[in-house]
Amino acid sequence: MASKNSAAINTAQKIPDERYDLQILQALRRIMRAVDMYSKHLSIKYAITTPQLVCLLTIVENKVITVAALAKQIHLSPSTVVGILDRLEDKKLISRKRDKQDRRLVKVKPTTKGKEYAKSAPSPLQDKLMEALARLSNLEQAAISLSLSKIVEFMEAEEIDASPLLATGQINRAEPSPSPPSEESNATDS
Repeated sequence: MASKNSAAINTAQKIPDERYDLQILQALRRIMRAVDMYSKHLSIKYAITTPQLVCLLTIVENKVITVAALAKQIHLSPSTVVGILDRLEDKKLISRKRDKQDRRLVKVKPTTKGKEYAKSAPSPLQDKLMEALARLSNLEQAAISLSLSKIVEFMEAEEIDASPLLATGQINRAEPSPSPPSEESNATDS
């Protein structure tokens, strides 16, 4: 089936079979477009973007984390993370507080509303992709992960900001999606 799909794609775009460079470029463009479209879907349906969701899930997992540590963990620049945190704070999903001993450090933690949202949050990974990956063996999942890592390495893109949307290990189906966070709820943890 995959070869039928790739043959259809190559025929539609008239890419010669021996032009792997163009096939890879086209595949990367389609992946980037799919990720962008899914993030827009999340934004419309759940009032949260993929980068916001990845940040929130990471904050909930860590309980309390500095902005710098969060940025490092999700592979985004601190300035990008600050913008994302501004939006999460506006939605009352996180709170920030300066460290009393070192005022340069800003600690981030989830609010009660943020924790509740994270429990039933949609996956930052597309459902179709999650389902397809779940049908693969661990070895096949590892091979895909390794191939994508190689592409990043070949492009010398290890230091480029990118929110990690795929974790290593077994893929688990997400729980049913929550309703979007409402602006009315003001429940926060101090």
